[in-house]
Amino acid sequence: MNAPERHPVLDPSALGASLAQTWDADILPELRDYIAVPAKSPMFDPQWLENGHIEAVVRRAAQWVEARRVAGLTLEVIRLTDAAGQPRTPVVFFEVPATRPEPDAGAAPTVLMYGHLDKQPEFNGWRSDLGPWTPVVENDKLYGRGGADDGYAIYASVAAIEALQAQGVAHPRIVGLIETCEESGSYDLPAYVDALRERLGNVSLVVCLDSGAGNYEQLWLTTSLRGNVTGTLKVEVLTEGIHSGDASGVVPSSFRVLRQLLDRLEDSRTGRLLPASLHCEVPPHRLAQARATAALLGDEVWRRLPWSCGADGGPTLPTTTDPTEVLLNRTWRPTLSVTGAEGFPAVAHAGNVLRPYSAFKLSLRLPPLVDGPSAALELKRLLEAEPPYNARVTFVPDGRAGAEGATGWDAPHLSPWLERSLDAASIAQFGAPLGYIGQGGTIPLMNMLERGFPQAQMMVCGVLGPKSNAHGPNEFLHLPYARRLTAAVAQVIADHP
Repeated sequence: MNAPERHPVLDPSALGASLAQTWDADILPELRDYIAVPAKSPMFDPQWLENGHIEAVVRRAAQWVEARRVAGLTLEVIRLTDAAGQPRTPVVFFEVPATRPEPDAGAAPTVLMYGHLDKQPEFNGWRSDLGPWTPVVENDKLYGRGGADDGYAIYASVAAIEALQAQGVAHPRIVGLIETCEESGSYDLPAYVDALRERLGNVSLVVCLDSGAGNYEQLWLTTSLRGNVTGTLKVEVLTEGIHSGDASGVVPSSFRVLRQLLDRLEDSRTGRLLPASLHCEVPPHRLAQARATAALLGDEVWRRLPWSCGADGGPTLPTTTDPTEVLLNRTWRPTLSVTGAEGFPAVAHAGNVLRPYSAFKLSLRLPPLVDGPSAALELKRLLEAEPPYNARVTFVPDGRAGAEGATGWDAPHLSPWLERSLDAASIAQFGAPLGYIGQGGTIPLMNMLERGFPQAQMMVCGVLGPKSNAHGPNEFLHLPYARRLTAAVAQVIADHP
């Protein structure tokens, strides 16, 4: 009988050093080029296909992956069409076979690595020496749109596999799924998951590199994600603008009507959302984790935000200064934000005219256990019912063909092997134990994968730490953290039982 094949034991220190070198020599130059391309998500660039920016970043990333020294790697850019024959946003799919003995192919455990290449729009407020499409490295931070959220993911994922193979360390079968529609709600992704279901295989671990960190000193595991409903609320009272001296007091202000509608949804004094259906109970173990994280991070959970100067010369105050309540407010409680407006001329061009309409772009963040599509229907019913003054009121949720509203996600319980591995990787690569934190953002894929692969474990993490400011001005990727995170991911993959 032949002796079983033996593989070298992973050297975490050498792993971290080699991946730091890969980041500096190979990944950073690619991310500079990636940031320079305005590959905005389809919601923000309806002519994405004609403009070719998404195609450019997909093609560049695919070429980089195929040129790496990863044994057995195959890659395909998959392009589906919808029911009307229109092109869907492309997906990059790669596969690396196991380098250790496994059961038959159908039962072999598979690690699924996820990221996206589409970006948020420019936004305003960038420093004069920075810009969304201008890559700048300063103080170990790479500035520019999309580098941290999360163009680095495909590069870090493949580099982690390459580093394991370079040490001769055995790993399970690995597949990669990199989409280009995430910032638009991933409306194309379900079709790709269905089409690739057999090729994805027996997914036993999902590594999602599209999340955040409580600090840059340790590995952070995302424990929950909020859902989201976005859409446009519009109030119309006139067919054209009228001199305010002639019409005010007779024609109701469209803004006042809009304000009354929002009062149905939100207590404007406290910010609390009023409908009970938008709330859920916080599970006891998540409450305990929030308290532990609050004790670790303290006031930094709110002080790290870029507060403006307040009325007395000090900073604007948060809704609460209790660190536990801050964490719960941004992860387990619904919150309304107005993120855009129409019907309002710029202040410099605003005459004495009663405007014919007002429109707000709403973003409603939902607790992880609240159903997104149901919340979208409830929001539409609440805002459109019995409008004041019989004004024309419409609320149009974003999304396609009934896909409006994204449901949040509460991570499954960690298996003992993964909890041990994550903590060991954090200690080896960061010198500090694993941290647990809920995130206020939304990743629609996570619920989709949990439904499709209910036995899979989830490693959701990312580089969006303090002041990294994804979606806003001056977004940056913290390079030292990204290097260590990549090594931690590789270490966990090597530990996969």
